[in-house]
Amino acid sequence: MRTFVPLILLILIISPATSQEKRVSLLFAGDAMQHMPQVRSARTEDGSYRYDSCFYLVKERIAAADIAGVNFETTLGRKPYSGYPTFSSPDEFAVALKNAGFDIFFQANNHAVDRGSRGLERTIDFLDSIGINHTGTFKSDETRDLYYPLMIINNGIRIAFLNYVYDTNGLAVKPPNIVNLIDSNQIKKDIIHTQLYKPDIIIAQMHWGDEYHTTPSLQQKKMAALLLQHGVRIVIGHHPHVIQPLAIEKEKGDIRSVVYYSLGNFISNQQRVNTDGGMLAEIVISKRDDASSVVIESCDYSFVWVRKEQLRGRINYQLIPSWNAENVMLGSEEKRKMDIFVRNAEKIVQKSL
Repeated sequence: MRTFVPLILLILIISPATSQEKRVSLLFAGDAMQHMPQVRSARTEDGSYRYDSCFYLVKERIAAADIAGVNFETTLGRKPYSGYPTFSSPDEFAVALKNAGFDIFFQANNHAVDRGSRGLERTIDFLDSIGINHTGTFKSDETRDLYYPLMIINNGIRIAFLNYVYDTNGLAVKPPNIVNLIDSNQIKKDIIHTQLYKPDIIIAQMHWGDEYHTTPSLQQKKMAALLLQHGVRIVIGHHPHVIQPLAIEKEKGDIRSVVYYSLGNFISNQQRVNTDGGMLAEIVISKRDDASSVVIESCDYSFVWVRKEQLRGRINYQLIPSWNAENVMLGSEEKRKMDIFVRNAEKIVQKSL
């Protein structure tokens, strides 16, 4: 026997759900890099590559976010793999980042064409094959028109993601390929186009700034102002390989906009001061109901430090979370290095601009 639900009852069932508050938690990480010591460390006896040990202590935090994104600062250009200055990494690195909980890879960075058109296109194809969202690089104008901006609807909130880079290290982006470059006029056009999709909020991921500088450049500040002026409310920066300050703009006590000028490195083999770790941007946005505007409820952060431990004649890379470091067995020298990184990072983030 069929069961019929009266229309009035159906309306009563649906209506409360549509009027409930909607909330989305966001998490963003900085530069996910692969220098050759990392590649060698991940290689197994059968010739494959394993990265599980890198991320398992931070995986729960990343996966708990409704949307998590990372700057994927390498290409998947097949063997021979290479590190700086022209990166090409094993496919398993991308898979490991996805398995760690990341939903979006931001591709517009200065290493996007390190392996030329073939590397750019193969990276796109592989990310598509594993079902990861990505943006910032495109095979052609046609695919950019189809897939840019990256629109994600989560818990009833429409989020538009933009992604740009200052340059590609002087390497040519050969037509028909496209890497989104920082250009004020193009960005303004893109934002106007983005508004046609009726986003609740626009988030811009910017690969910008001066390497190893803990203070944002004048160019970064000007571009951040332009983005905010034209409707972007959250700006996430990377490229300097060190953390830079967090700038929060409030209006009548509420968070109007936020700029994380640089998240620093997520994982890398870099050794300079302040490069041996990075910041996770943790943001919560919400809507009271369908008719309301999005509110930025909170914009927080935490730190990760890259532990490099000698095991069986090779370096083992492992991300140590600042929020749970006391439960990780670290040697006295490791603890000292991590404490220095976290103290410096906290001072930098809170630095007034």
